[in-house]
Amino acid sequence: MYGIHRKTTKAKIFLLTIQIIYLMIVYWLILGNFDNFMISNINIMISITFLRLNAMIFFWLPRGISFKEAIGNGLAFGLYYLGFPILAIFGEINIGIIIIGWLLFIIGSALNTTSELLRKPFKDDPNNKGKLYTGGLFKYAIHINYFGDVLWVTGLALTTCNWWSLLIPIFLISLFIFSYIPNDDKYLQHHYGKAFSDYQKNTKELIPFVW
Repeated sequence: MYGIHRKTTKAKIFLLTIQIIYLMIVYWLILGNFDNFMISNINIMISITFLRLNAMIFFWLPRGISFKEAIGNGLAFGLYYLGFPILAIFGEINIGIIIIGWLLFIIGSALNTTSELLRKPFKDDPNNKGKLYTGGLFKYAIHINYFGDVLWVTGLALTTCNWWSLLIPIFLISLFIFSYIPNDDKYLQHHYGKAFSDYQKNTKELIPFVW
C-alpha cells in the first residue's frame, strides 16, 4: 500500500498483538492435540512468515500503516495462521505436493522480501524524492511484491494437502486484481503522472511476462 509516510506505532503493535494471539491458539489448541506431519510443516512455514513479515514491518521497511490496513492484514493473517493448520488436520499426506508447496513458499517469500529490500535504498535517498522506482524486480511487474505474496500463500495451501486450502490463495489473488492493484495504480498515476503511464505501458501488472 502507498501514501503513508508517518510513524504508526500503535497500528503496528495492534497487528503484532493479533498475530501473537493467533500463534498462541495454533500452538496450544491445534499443535498440542494433533500429531500431523503436514501440521508440523505448516507450523514451520507460519513461524518463518511471522518472523519475516514482522522484520519487514518493524525493521527492514518501517513505513507507516493505517489501522484500516492493520485490520485487513490481521484478518488475512487469521486465514493463514489458523485456517491452514485446521485444514491440514483433514489433509492426506502427499510428499510430492508438499515439496511443491515448499518450493512455492520459498520462492514467493524471497520474491516478496527481496523486491522490497532492493527498492529501499532508492526510497531512502533524498535525491529520489518524487521519482518513480522501476528497477530491481519491479522492472518485471509493477506489483511483483504482490505476486510473491500469491506464491508463498499458495505454497502454504498446497502443504496442507487439502484442496479446500486453495480457496485462500484464490481469494487473495482476486483481492489483488479487483481491489489492491486498481487502487495502487490510481495512486501511482496521480502521484507520478506520465512516468507511471510510461512504466505501465511497458511493464506487466502482477505476473512477469504474463499479465
